[in-house]
Amino acid sequence: MHPDLIVGLDDADDGGVYMTPSGDALVQTVDFFTPIVDEPFDWGRIAAANALSDVYAMGGSPITALQLVGWPRDVLSFELLQDVIAGGVSVLEQAQCTLVGGHSVDDQEPKYGFAVTGIVGPDRLMTNAGARVGDRLVLTKPLGTGIISTAIKQGVASREARDSAVASMVRLNDSASLAMTDAEAHAATDVTGFGLLGHLRELLGSAGVAAVVDVDEIPLLPDVLSLVSEGVFSGGSQRNLDSVSPIVTNSTGDPRWMQILADAQTSGGLLISMPGAGLEALMEALEASGDTAAVIGEIVPGESSVILR
Repeated sequence: MHPDLIVGLDDADDGGVYMTPSGDALVQTVDFFTPIVDEPFDWGRIAAANALSDVYAMGGSPITALQLVGWPRDVLSFELLQDVIAGGVSVLEQAQCTLVGGHSVDDQEPKYGFAVTGIVGPDRLMTNAGARVGDRLVLTKPLGTGIISTAIKQGVASREARDSAVASMVRLNDSASLAMTDAEAHAATDVTGFGLLGHLRELLGSAGVAAVVDVDEIPLLPDVLSLVSEGVFSGGSQRNLDSVSPIVTNSTGDPRWMQILADAQTSGGLLISMPGAGLEALMEALEASGDTAAVIGEIVPGESSVILR
């Protein structure tokens, strides 16, 4: 590994981090996906917020982005693509991240996203490897975007659930990132495609610890429990569930929690491992910035296992 690559592939972190000769650290990440809502402008907004999230999860500030587009030009109009791009650019502008270029290809299935570069001071760099026994686990957004996106595709999502999911997905993790670095969190990751349990497993594995999760404390988007009860659950989330089931003990007696916590999220919140000394300050800062934050569990001795209670 190059000596200036200070975060690479070893611990499944949210982005790579490279130290420049000036002493600044660059955070680099990429993410793109197919439409998860019907409205092109909202899809663009969600894709941008999702791509920026990995930089925020590492304590950084995004500075530039490259746009990635796959578009079936013979099937969908370029006017629709313009709406997608307008949505993405609107969120980049909100994040004060400059669009510097990109690349497009003719693709049978539409795809959209960004490669993002951020900057972080080495003393504020956050990885997923620092969790310690006794830390509390803080989640900064409600869960359920994957379940609701699946419900939208199946035509069974309520307007309230759809609107709440979009509002959550387009919300940036910038204020939560600033709050956690100011409060000197030990570790963090964002909750995206592997679901909460999948990303928690990475955090636990990197630090060699275990966790207890209190399901009653987990914030959920509207209708999530009822939708799972009706069988709304995607194939990707089922793969997540199959992957994490061996490390999880579900003491709740309710199998729906395993599905909800394995639900593949888009542009989810930050999952923060926070020492008790800074917990109150962190929660006050998150509340002041309007983040839907909750203390959902704690780090305990063990090896990469989770108890749901």
